[in-house]
Amino acid sequence: MNEILEKIRECVIVGKINASTPFPPDMKGMPGAYDYTKEAIESGISPADIMNRGLVSAMDEVGQRFAENKIFVPQMLLSAKAMNAAMELLKPYFNSGAVRRKGTVIIGTILGDLHDIGKNLCGMMIEGAGWEVVDLGVDVSSDQFVVALQEHPDAVIGMSALLTTTMTNMEPAIQTIKSFSPNTKVMVGGAPLSREFAKSIGADAYGKDPQESVKWLDSLIA
Repeated sequence: MNEILEKIRECVIVGKINASTPFPPDMKGMPGAYDYTKEAIESGISPADIMNRGLVSAMDEVGQRFAENKIFVPQMLLSAKAMNAAMELLKPYFNSGAVRRKGTVIIGTILGDLHDIGKNLCGMMIEGAGWEVVDLGVDVSSDQFVVALQEHPDAVIGMSALLTTTMTNMEPAIQTIKSFSPNTKVMVGGAPLSREFAKSIGADAYGKDPQESVKWLDSLIA
């Protein structure tokens, strides 16, 4: 059992999606995260073990390497794609309750901003850490966050911006969210933001990078 889980973990870390994907070159034609996850399910390994000991463990390592500048965005995206491929096989078990999520995170790029690379990357890392992610996309209004919160009342909200001209839209959005649900936690992130700015607009946390975002989310349930 440990051998298959370790293979899943290694494939996610290096970004090996499945046998047909050519990357990384030295693993061309070899099984990837999807193939080993399928093998693990068929051999009777519990979906919870696949999730926690294979995928979550791998993405934690990927996040740590990214934070230490040992890998960069392209490698991280490949790891996330490998993780997502494996997750497709586990989704039926999430729906049945056989595998439990840590919680729900609603993410979106703030009103007026159409940039989504950072948001998507964070979303992939958060999902890989065991959370359910509800992605509202880009140009998200205060009302859209509130509607999503009505559907997922216990969710945490993650809000991003890449432009200095749109980061100012975060404060009124947070005020609207807090007026609707005072106990809802809101995390903000994006290149032009800072911890000081996050505090000044009433955010509960500042996600400097995906790894820091995941650590803060996990601290909420510790």
